[in-house]
Amino acid sequence: MTQAAVWDVVHGERAALARDLEGLGADQWSAPTACVGWDVHDVLAHLVDSAKTTRWAFVRDMVAARFDFDRQNALGIARERRADPQETLAELRTVVALTSTPPAPIGTRLVEAFVHGEDIRRAVGLRGDYPVDQVVEALRLQLRTSVKMGGGKERTNGLRLVASDAAVDVGGGPEVRGSALALLLAVSGRPVEPDEITGPGSATLRYRAAS
Repeated sequence: MTQAAVWDVVHGERAALARDLEGLGADQWSAPTACVGWDVHDVLAHLVDSAKTTRWAFVRDMVAARFDFDRQNALGIARERRADPQETLAELRTVVALTSTPPAPIGTRLVEAFVHGEDIRRAVGLRGDYPVDQVVEALRLQLRTSVKMGGGKERTNGLRLVASDAAVDVGGGPEVRGSALALLLAVSGRPVEPDEITGPGSATLRYRAAS
């Protein structure tokens, strides 16, 4: 994908998420997500912070966080999380069209939009409708990227992944079959329902995703 095509998708996903969150109740904003220690409001603040982060700002924040990714993320959430979740949501609307990015492959913007979008939606009983071809792009990036760099390469060692809705058939070993989105979530370390991924290797991938 070209950078312009990636940004078109990301901007659309930000706008769609903002629409989906308009009617959330107070208790839903504090619902825990698959990101350990983060509630829905935290993930939203992280998305706002990430949308604003330039390459230089990322370096500055990493220095401030003593090169600890978790601390750097916590600083960003604290910076962008407002007292009222609706104010944080309003901030998301203002960054929909930004093309700022930390020093990472442009495809990571797709990973963030899809995975964090589902982190939020699943925590409050919603489901997103994502473009399959672009989900596949995000999945392929995660399969090439180590876990320590935010990917999921090691989680799929010795497994064959087959998408039920796209031309994806990668790896070797016990098969794991599911939608491209379900595979992306599991590879990215997110829990998925037992019926979302199937096959003789599915229990192994679910275990690794939860570890």
